[in-house]
Amino acid sequence: MAKGDYYDILGVSKDASQKDIKRAYRKLAKKYHPDLNHDPGAEEKYKEVTEAYEVLSDENKRKQYDQFGHAGANGGFGGFGNGSYQSYSGQGFSGFEDIFDQFFGGQGGFGGFGSSTSQRSRTAPRRGDDLQYTMDLSFEEAIFGKEETISYKREEACQVCEGSGAKPGTSKKTCPTCNGQGVVQQVRNTPFGQMASQTTCSQCQGEGKIIEDPCTNCQGSGREDKTHTVKVKVPAGVEDGQSIRLSGQGSAGYNKGPAGDLYVVFRVAKSNIFQRKGSQISIDLPLNFAQAALGDEVEVPTVHGKVNLKIPAGTQSGDTIRLRGKGAPVLNRDRNGDQLVNIKIITPKHLNDKQKAALRDYAKASGNNVTEEEKNFFDKIKDAFS
Repeated sequence: MAKGDYYDILGVSKDASQKDIKRAYRKLAKKYHPDLNHDPGAEEKYKEVTEAYEVLSDENKRKQYDQFGHAGANGGFGGFGNGSYQSYSGQGFSGFEDIFDQFFGGQGGFGGFGSSTSQRSRTAPRRGDDLQYTMDLSFEEAIFGKEETISYKREEACQVCEGSGAKPGTSKKTCPTCNGQGVVQQVRNTPFGQMASQTTCSQCQGEGKIIEDPCTNCQGSGREDKTHTVKVKVPAGVEDGQSIRLSGQGSAGYNKGPAGDLYVVFRVAKSNIFQRKGSQISIDLPLNFAQAALGDEVEVPTVHGKVNLKIPAGTQSGDTIRLRGKGAPVLNRDRNGDQLVNIKIITPKHLNDKQKAALRDYAKASGNNVTEEEKNFFDKIKDAFS
């Protein structure tokens, strides 16, 4: 049948291991199986792939093929039949389940035939979809928390037909195509023998029932979009990107299953004054040279209000002073983090004569000889670091 090189057909090298050959075959068999691929050339390609695999997966046949090519391989196995379909009798094919479950992920594509697994999964109660809502918060709202009522769209069971999809006074009917099974079953002749397959019924979409007279409100879906309102309690201390889950506030379940959940994601604005990392708040505090050298008491903002802060004499630029308990609340804990005050000593750009004289006096007292003709104090500092 296949006249191309078996290794090329499977896309493997001549020294490929059995594991590689098996992996390649599974991938290609799933790709070209006629029940999954309805392209005109898919069936022929599937036969080639299967023939190549039967030879290369058998060590003796592979050895003959490597030595004599197709002539050697043809002596080792019989023909492939006509690949035709026939009606399914429902017996004798469960042995293929372990093979094709690997192809189709245990989705009921093969094996276990005669059951209504697919139909049951369509009609069984299923959980509704989860939804997401983004809530914008100011920096302060995220720190202290708040309550807010939000509105959003979600799917609910149609109130007219109570979720059945059928017009009130009518009901769903058994699907005539699959006789209520939800799947259409077929048997196919392959090199392995007869192989059964089942596909979801296209008329009822696997449900086993059809709606002859659909509800005019939901057009037969059994669901409708509704605006839902819920109160959200934002916990104190939330951060940007964090979320909370509101159980059962998502879309309605399917077939009377439970509703999904609503996830409220917080988008927190930045502050022009404070920086935040978890429960820790930080702020930059500018000081002049005299305040840092002599010490001072200054008013500092915190998220809890203004506080008086003592600046120790000799404070250096880059020093940090910790205000305990003045940070953001620790999420779900009954305590606050700290606020860090980062000292930034500011060098003046413009000095009057009195200020210059004072700094020269300071420089002389420190052992530096500075006169009017010499560079001023700040130029010397600049040169020292250039």
